[in-house]
Amino acid sequence: MSNAKHVMLKPSLVGHVRKEWKLYSFLLIPIAYFVIFKYLPMLGNVIAFRKYRGGPNIFGTEWVGLRYFHMFLKDPTFWRAFYNNIFLSVTYLAFRFPITLIFALLLNELRNMRVKKLVQTVSYLPHFISMVIVAGMIKEIVSEKGPINTLLSHLGMETIQFISLPEWFPTIYITSGIWQGLGWGTILYLAAMTSINTELYEAASIDGASRFRKAWHVTIPGILPTIMTLLILDIGGIMGSNFEKVLLLYNPLTYETADVISTYVYRMGIGGKEGIGGNFSFATAVGLFDGVIGLILVSLANFVSKKTTKTSLW
Repeated sequence: MSNAKHVMLKPSLVGHVRKEWKLYSFLLIPIAYFVIFKYLPMLGNVIAFRKYRGGPNIFGTEWVGLRYFHMFLKDPTFWRAFYNNIFLSVTYLAFRFPITLIFALLLNELRNMRVKKLVQTVSYLPHFISMVIVAGMIKEIVSEKGPINTLLSHLGMETIQFISLPEWFPTIYITSGIWQGLGWGTILYLAAMTSINTELYEAASIDGASRFRKAWHVTIPGILPTIMTLLILDIGGIMGSNFEKVLLLYNPLTYETADVISTYVYRMGIGGKEGIGGNFSFATAVGLFDGVIGLILVSLANFVSKKTTKTSLW
């Protein structure tokens, strides 16, 4: 019976593709993009186990096994970058995730549509600013003659070299990240809120529930699947700190707290250790290790979410 059903479904699917081939043709470009730029480059991970120094042999010249893995695991600079990566990503997630959710709940409570649209537009704008411009703005704001130090001078306090002090880098990184992504991060939450049955709010009003109670007992449970899905994706991206932003903001004076795995890989692969020659195999090994850790994190987050809230990505 199941085989017969399969035989019946297959022609209908093929027939639908033939009938709507113009619509399906739009999938060719995204599929080609992922195949060319996402899947084919995975073949290059083989040089993490082979010696590669450039040249026509793109897959290396000889097998070296786990040699490069042993190298970076014994490198204290790697562990410093690993710790910084975890600290910056987890701290950023711990602040950004609840702030974004609270901001979305507050926007949802606005009844004046003009004010609501204005706030949404203003909060969205930083997302569309180039990271190069954002980094330039940050450097100007925290520079010695920037507005912050100017205010400190007027208050009779000493100026602070924010961009050169390693202890200030996490604060700069996290606060600027929240500012840039706050509005854009609320889009999915607001979209999910529109699907909540309005009768639930009416019933809560009849029961005398305040706005806070409605948000807590109606809105949040209604968008819980969206919250958990985004949280899973964010946890999976913990190992992938914002490479462009860190690269544009950090300097040798702030490596102690600013250097993350992506910038470490960049220096090892392009400039090599201490800037002496590129070590592509070493950098690939570190990147592969980083990717495996990310896969484990997103799998664990998905498993826990599925067991506790019945919401998962797969």
